[in-house]
Amino acid sequence: MSEKNKPHQLTADEVTAAVSDLQRQLGNAGTAERIECSPETIEQGLAKLVLGLIELLRRLMERQAVRRMEGGSLSDQQIEEMGQALMKLENKIAELCEQFGIRPEDLNLGIGVGDLSGSPEKLDK
Repeated sequence: MSEKNKPHQLTADEVTAAVSDLQRQLGNAGTAERIECSPETIEQGLAKLVLGLIELLRRLMERQAVRRMEGGSLSDQQIEEMGQALMKLENKIAELCEQFGIRPEDLNLGIGVGDLSGSPEKLDK
């Protein structure tokens, strides 16, 4: 494993700073749309939240896969398998969005980690 790929041991101060930053970002997201919790809309609201989290993770995995491909740490077989898995997940998310009447652009959770409705490069901004 190269030095670049080795896990970085975080200090307590770094963890505290990261938690504080996340809390600040979540606090700034107050203008984001709220999840409806009425008995009539709880299922759709919960589906929107869960699918938003899954989409966030999918985008992050996609970004990591691109970095690993660019770094040359994946074989052609691994690249193909990862691409297929990410496409299947994207298709399943779209299918579930349709089932629950959610637009894919509504999955952006507004928590300050990038625009989830666009390309992976937008996450770096």
